[in-house]
This record gives sequence, structure tokens and C-alpha cells, in this order.
Amino acid sequence: MSTLEKIQPLAKVAEERERWRAEGRTVALANGVFDLLHVGHVRYLQGARELADVLVVAVNSDASTRAYKGPGRPYIPEGERAELVAALACTDRVIIFDEANVRAIIRALKPDVHVKGTDYTPDSIPEADEVRAYGGRTAVSGDPKDHSTTDLARRLGREGTG
Repeated sequence: MSTLEKIQPLAKVAEERERWRAEGRTVALANGVFDLLHVGHVRYLQGARELADVLVVAVNSDASTRAYKGPGRPYIPEGERAELVAALACTDRVIIFDEANVRAIIRALKPDVHVKGTDYTPDSIPEADEVRAYGGRTAVSGDPKDHSTTDLARRLGREGTG
């Protein structure tokens, strides 16, 4: 499957989820902005993929990124961010979403495991109640938040001015 074919609307991925379930395959859901893709993102997504047979990644739209991160973000448009995430070998599908959180995606896909980065604990994941309601589980993956887009942007800004 090509990189761009991995990027699908939620309804299409929900249909595929039913097929994966029938095949006995487990599904992990990870989500984030993925602005200025860095090694912390890669480690998070690779760790998430290790927890299931299929990894679906929900990428915040430009509008939801601005609402979450502020008016100066994202640096990279949603379509390009989704394509970068889809290009990773560990990623099976990518969904772009406009909402403030992934609750609607969780309801539609009922992933076996919902995975967040190490800035969370399994108990502090905001959507944990949604996942537990149908018998799924939450998990944390990635490195200990040693990398961030904000820090990278600051470093790039300093290097660009000197």
C-alpha cells in the first residue's frame, strides 16, 4: 500500500477495523499533532505498533492544532503531516481529525489499545474511561519526553538568526 493510500477517512478505517477484528488482528490507536516530525514521534509510534498487529494514527487537523497549540501552529499543513506519519513503516492507517480529542475515533474503532506518549501515565490518559467502557486498555510508549516540537522550533529559530 502506498503512503497516500494509508491516509483514509474515519468511516473507511472503521470498515477495515471490522475486517481486522474478523481476522483476529489487534489494533492500536495513537494520536498527536506530529508537527516537525522528530525521533520522539518515531519512538512513540514504533512503541505503539509493538502493542498490536495494526497501528492507526490520528493526526490533528490544522484547525484542531491551532485550538490546542495556539495561533502560530501548526508549522506544517495537516496533509503533509499525515503523509509523513503514513510514510513510517510502523504506521498502517492515518486519520486526520478536527475534534479536540479522539473520543469519536475511539467510539468508532474500539481499538484494543489506545496509546499515548510518555507525558501521560495509563491512568492519566484523558480518554481512558472511553476505552475501558468497551473493555479496551490504555498504554504509554516512547522515550521519556526528551524531544519536543517546541524545543526543535526554538533551536531552529536560533540557528536561523545567527
